[in-house]
Amino acid sequence: MRKVVITGPESSGKTTLALDLSAHFDAPWVPEQARPYLEARQGLYGEADLLRIAHAQLEAEDMHTGTDLLICDTDLITIRIWGEEKFGRSDPWIVRATEQRTYDHWLLCSPDIPWEPDPLRENPHDRERLFEVHRDLLTRLGLPFTVISGDPDERLRAAVTAVMRL
Repeated sequence: MRKVVITGPESSGKTTLALDLSAHFDAPWVPEQARPYLEARQGLYGEADLLRIAHAQLEAEDMHTGTDLLICDTDLITIRIWGEEKFGRSDPWIVRATEQRTYDHWLLCSPDIPWEPDPLRENPHDRERLFEVHRDLLTRLGLPFTVISGDPDERLRAAVTAVMRL
């Protein structure tokens, strides 16, 4: 199974792209597990909650077997960065998992689209820096990624091209 991760800062079009790719390839997608978790807690969370979210994300991915392609709306890299940004560190288990869990490609969404307000989002003015944090971590870990930018059609075309190369 080929696994593709959609990653990037908040409000950079990750879920839209995941849904569009899923429809284009008629492939299953794994939603971001942080959203329902945080909605159930009215957005309140602590550092330990990130580990729970990370486990839920992997469990949701692991439910998909027997498919040629799986689209993942985020992964533990985003949760790792979230912990480092919010709490100054990330749980060691999350760090290890980002270094050991395998995917075939990451699609890094640029924040070149307008911010969409959402009560669960925290960083409306810091998206460019967080994009670079994502890019730097993917590069440091030696992971294959493609930057996705532009209007929705350009984003989908670039993502489809990247997936087709796998």
